[in-house]
Order: sequence, then structure tokens, then C-alpha cells
Amino acid sequence: MKMKIIGFIIVLLCGSLLIYGTIDFPGFGDPDAPASTYLSPRYVENTMAETSVPNIVTAVLADYRGYDTMFETTVVFSAAIACFFLLRVFKRRENDEVRHYRHIPTGITLRIEKGGKIPEESADFQRIDSEWVPHDMIVNTTSRLIIPFIQLFALYVIAHGHHSPGGGFQGGVILGAAFILFAVSRNLRASIRRMGEKVSAILCAAGVFLYAGTGFLCYLLGGNFLDYSALTGILGVDPVTAHSHGILIVEIGVGISVMAAMIWIYYNLSSVGKHDEGL
Repeated sequence: MKMKIIGFIIVLLCGSLLIYGTIDFPGFGDPDAPASTYLSPRYVENTMAETSVPNIVTAVLADYRGYDTMFETTVVFSAAIACFFLLRVFKRRENDEVRHYRHIPTGITLRIEKGGKIPEESADFQRIDSEWVPHDMIVNTTSRLIIPFIQLFALYVIAHGHHSPGGGFQGGVILGAAFILFAVSRNLRASIRRMGEKVSAILCAAGVFLYAGTGFLCYLLGGNFLDYSALTGILGVDPVTAHSHGILIVEIGVGISVMAAMIWIYYNLSSVGKHDEGL
């Protein structure tokens, strides 16, 4: 109880400091604000000529302020790691030594003793509790039909995000939501069999390394970090088009990292870190 009070006081103080800092902000919609008098005209007038990217928002995120977005992706990866260390349980607790599982289609009940293993044919068994609800065939079938279209749309959002509304963050969220929908409509084990915890962790890190690696590649080719024009020789295009292709590469890295982080966090939240049962 004492720690909760201390935590509440710390959150209250930090929140008060943040609110106090907003006093120096310009008024909402102020036409004389620096963002309106300098930044917006600069990007609106030069983005297409400098990056060949019609979507100004994506150009700003992945090019003009690419450092910031790279660390935002790192924050997503760090959040997944934090959830892993806070929630993941590797040892079985004493009160979890005996569990009851129910098969969804037939209602058969199994009793798993300490040290026992769930048979291969029982991979879809779930723990019986007071809030357990059988999976509905309509929900299962509908989800199976729409998930491929959700994933296809997510890939479009990532691949076309620098030419129309979208990008790596948005596409990654949609991809992650598709996997979570599959886990909710079926069960957690079925989802883990298709993308396990190790795979999601590796993909989450790989997305960050793809982003940062693109920046280092630009540096090794004689340009500045994340200066995509240095990729001209490798991509075989002009420097302006190289910016467009470089933005696409880092957006793919962002999408992979966001997708994997969502799945990794969901696995731990839905199963209380034990990965043996859940929604």
C-alpha cells in the first residue's frame, strides 16, 4: 500500500510538471507559431522536390526527422522487452500444478498432473474457469476469411505509405491486429504455433536493426547517417528517388518491429506471462 501511495505521488508530480511546461506552448491553431511560419511552408514547398514523396507526413517522419522516428521504433522494441521481463513466467507455480482443460468442439475434460504434458492432439485445450466461453464457429470462420484481407491491406499500407496515407506504424499495427484476431477467434496456442515468442522477439529486433542498418549503410557509402541519397549507386536511381526508396526500406523495418511488438506483448498479457493458456 505504501508503494502505491509513493507511486501515485510520483505520477502526480510528473504530470504536474508536464502540464506546467505547456504554459510556454503557442496557442492552439496560432498562425504565428513557429510550426506555421517556418516548418509547414518549408515542407510543403520542398518535400516533393527533395524526396519524391507525395505524402509529406511520411517524408517528415522517415527523412527530415529520421533520427527521431528511429528512436520511436526503439521505444516500441523497449516496451515489448519491458513487458517480457515484467510478465513472463518460466517456472510453474505451486497452485498451477494441476490444471483442467476442455476441448472446444467436444467438451472433453483432461486432468494434467504435475510434470505432465498436453498431448499433441490436445493442443487446442483451454483452461476451464468461470468466465470461459466456447469459441463460436461463426466468429472462427468469419475471422479466417477476413484475416488474409487484413494482412494484404496492411502490406499495402506499409508499401504505399509514402505515396498515400499510411506508413510503417499504421501497417504494423494492422498486421499485429490480424494475428491477435486469429488468437482471439481460435486460441493462444494456435497463434503461437504460427508465430512463436522467439520469432516475434527476433522480428521486433530485426525491424529496429533494419532501420538503423539503413542509416549505417548510408554512412559507409560516404553520406551522412540516414542520408538516403548515398544509396544512389546501390539502387541505380537518381538521388531524389533514392530518398523515396530509402523511406520505404525504413518503413518496412518500422512495420516489422511494431507488428512483432504487438504480438509479443499480447502473448504475455493474455496468458499472464505463462504462454500456456489465454484468450
